[in-house]
Amino acid sequence: MDADNTAKEQAAQLKKYRAGLLWSLVPRIPFLIRTLVLHILGVSETAQYLDLETHMTVTILRSTLRSSKPQPVAKIQAMTLLDPGVKGKIWISKTASDVPPERGIHEALMGAIRSMSDSEAQEASFKVPEIIPVEAEWTGYRAAAAKDEPLPEMPEEQKYEEMMKECNNATTVLYFHGGAYYLCDPSTHRELTGRLARAMGGRVYSVRYRLAPQNPFPSALLDALVSYFTLLYPPPGSIHEAVSPRDIVLGGDSAGGNLTLALMQTILQLRRQNTKIAWFGMKRAVPLPAGVAALSPWLDIVQSMPSWSTNAKWCYLPGPERFEKEQPPPDDAWPATPPRKHIYVDDALRLHPLVSLQLSRSWESTPPVYVCCGWECLADEAKYLVSKLRSDGATVVFEEFEAMPHAWPVVLPKVAQTERCIEAVAKFITATRKEPEKITSSYTYIKAKTLEETEGDVEKLTPYAEKDVFELAYKKIGRETPLALVSPKL
Repeated sequence: MDADNTAKEQAAQLKKYRAGLLWSLVPRIPFLIRTLVLHILGVSETAQYLDLETHMTVTILRSTLRSSKPQPVAKIQAMTLLDPGVKGKIWISKTASDVPPERGIHEALMGAIRSMSDSEAQEASFKVPEIIPVEAEWTGYRAAAAKDEPLPEMPEEQKYEEMMKECNNATTVLYFHGGAYYLCDPSTHRELTGRLARAMGGRVYSVRYRLAPQNPFPSALLDALVSYFTLLYPPPGSIHEAVSPRDIVLGGDSAGGNLTLALMQTILQLRRQNTKIAWFGMKRAVPLPAGVAALSPWLDIVQSMPSWSTNAKWCYLPGPERFEKEQPPPDDAWPATPPRKHIYVDDALRLHPLVSLQLSRSWESTPPVYVCCGWECLADEAKYLVSKLRSDGATVVFEEFEAMPHAWPVVLPKVAQTERCIEAVAKFITATRKEPEKITSSYTYIKAKTLEETEGDVEKLTPYAEKDVFELAYKKIGRETPLALVSPKL
């Protein structure tokens, strides 16, 4: 009964927030009508690429995120954490990792962070998170359910068992949701993870990692590493059996793409150090996963690359100056104590290679990677990442979706480009297990209205060399680029 009351309260609160959002659009009605008319007449540039519904959705998102007066961080965060409930053709089984008696995984991560820090980060103090139980949702396809049918009332373990009956692919996606590291939840991404599970015939382990600003870096990364080990080496009493690393693909969108790649880079660093981690009474190796899938990954935390400005008209994300010019009203969550400029990370760690992933110096030994982006503010960093991965010897499947905004598979679930993207990710994930040797590097450009595919020129993917990327990032925060970071690697 308590659970039912909580669900009803959350549903009512979510309805209230949505009504408030609609009212906030009233002053923008003239602008929206003008946008509508220009699209119908076909005289706007966007109309050449997008259908009317997509154009208006992106316009409303852009107007809301860029023009609205900032709201208190905790209020906005709370709105995105409301659970709308589970209905339809999806299994959700909620679980939580147990806390190991040893501090091995904590010490291993802190060691990796220190070993990859520059001089400023080495000298800085930052909040060191404790290991906590990390919640997650097992997600799978529920074929026999009606469209609005709720989940049956049964224990979570039984839901998991029913889900597993419908899995015909051993691959597990360890998924991290987007939301700028301070918004959203596995519940906001169920449509995407559910469709992905259906498309690949497998299951998704969607992680409820700790959010900033209350829990800044490296809290989320610690939760990600704990979740990876939970899959590999289930703690006593877990409802799942051990998952082979050959059956695990790391995945995420936006900030979740950042966390996905940060976890991958952490795994690489621990392997470089030949680290074994004490975990529930045993020393455990840190194996490579089968692959990585990053959808519109946010790599450039300080927003230094040019596409943050040049692609603004195609995207809805606010520019880097938005938060700097107008701070949200203070509340219990923000400003942080001690003060910092970035919601996610302490100032001295903004350019740490586990935070700003475009500054990672080596991706050698990375398993196959899928990356996609649109004509979005984050396009430069995604394309540079693809180029960097390839130069370091990784196999990369890259797809660029014409005229699509940031994280369109999440914000535009009905468009054909989303279904095309999910199919591509599912195909890649399945191949990492069944035919990894057949995955080859590629660059595919997908046209907006026709979904016509053309092969892109990888050599012209990015004009930025490693030196350029470092200089842009350091200049953005007013620091001189260390010579060692822009000189050739030994």
